[in-house]
Amino acid sequence: MEPHSLRLVMYGLAVVVASAILLLQNPVVASTHECDFGGIFNFGDSNSDTGGLSAAFGQAQSPHGESFFHAPAGRYCDGRLVIDFIAESLGLPYLNAYLDAVGSNFTHGANFATAGSTIRPQNTTLHQSGFSPISLNVQWYQFNDFHRRTQIFRQKERIFQELLPKPELFSRALYTFDIAQNDLTAGYFLNMSTDQYIYGQGGRSFWIHNTAPVGCLPYILDRLKITAAQVDKAGCAAPFNDVAQYFNRKLKEVVVQLRKDLPLAAITYVDVYSVKYSLISQARKHGFKESLRACCGHGGKYNYNMHIGCGGKIKVHGKEVLVGKACEDPSVWINWDGVHYTEAANKWVFDHIVGGSFSDPPTPLKLACHRH
Repeated sequence: MEPHSLRLVMYGLAVVVASAILLLQNPVVASTHECDFGGIFNFGDSNSDTGGLSAAFGQAQSPHGESFFHAPAGRYCDGRLVIDFIAESLGLPYLNAYLDAVGSNFTHGANFATAGSTIRPQNTTLHQSGFSPISLNVQWYQFNDFHRRTQIFRQKERIFQELLPKPELFSRALYTFDIAQNDLTAGYFLNMSTDQYIYGQGGRSFWIHNTAPVGCLPYILDRLKITAAQVDKAGCAAPFNDVAQYFNRKLKEVVVQLRKDLPLAAITYVDVYSVKYSLISQARKHGFKESLRACCGHGGKYNYNMHIGCGGKIKVHGKEVLVGKACEDPSVWINWDGVHYTEAANKWVFDHIVGGSFSDPPTPLKLACHRH
C-alpha cells in the first residue's frame, strides 16, 4: 500500500469523524458516571451491516440468521454482530438499516453500514467487484440527509414522532465505525474530496474499531497466491496481516491527531485486530474447534468457493440442490462464510472489547462519552 493512498483513506475516515461535533458547544468531560446513550449511529461494512445491502440489492439468503433470528435478518452471519451486542449492552433495540424502508424504527438511531463498503469510493459496480457503491462518503450523505429530514417530518404528523429520532438524540448518541477491511482487499484507492462530516452534525462520542487480520480470512487464503513461507503459525497469510497492522498504526495516529483538533470529542480507538487474532491463533484455548475454515460454504481446503457461497445452490438433473450448507454447530466455528465471523465469535470479540482493556484510552463502552 503506497503512503499517499493510505493518507487518502485516513483522510476520508478522519473527515467523517471530524464533522460530527462542530454543531455542539458543550465539551464532554472526564467522569466515572455511565453514559446515557439514547441511541447509536453506525457506519461501516458487512461487519456491522444489519440490513443495508439486503435492502438495496436483495436479502441475504438462508442459512444466514439461523442461529439467533431463525431466518435471514439482513446480516451476513448466522446471528448477531458486534454492533448488535453493543446495542444490547446499552439497553437499546437492534439498529435498523437506513436503507430498509419496511418495518424500521429509527427513534434510537440508524445503521448506515452496508456489506462491501469501503472508505474510498470504488469505480466498479457491486456485480463486477463485490464492493458496495455505498462508500463512507455516501453513508455520510445519507446521515446528513437523515438528520435534516427527520426533524422536518417529526413536525408534520404524530406517527413520525414514534418512528424518527428526537433532535437531542444526535448529541446523545454513540457513533460507531467499523470500516476499512474492504479498502485493504480492494487493492487500490481513488481520490475523494469531502467537507467536514459528522463532527459538524453534533456527534460527541466515537467508538472506532481498527481493521481485523484480513490474512486469516478464508476468502483471502483461498483466492490469493500465498507461499508457504508467508503463512504464519496460526495459518494466516502474514503479508496481508502486515498491511492491516500498518493501516491500524496510521489509523491510531489519525485518532490521536483528531483528539487534538476536536477537543469537544470523546474518541475511543478499539484494537479489534489484537482481539480477533488472539481468538484465531488460540482458537481451542478459547473454546472453538475451527479457526480458518468457513462454517457455511462448499468445498476446498477452507470450505470456501467464491462461485458457490453460503446458501448457494447448483442444478442437478434440472433441480436446484443446496450445496452451500452450514456446519452442524456454528458456535464452535470462528468463521461463518469465508468473509464474516459467526455469532459466537462476534460475542467473544464483544466480551473482550466492552470493558476497555483493548481500547485507547482504556475506556469501557458505557463510559465512552467521557474525555480522558
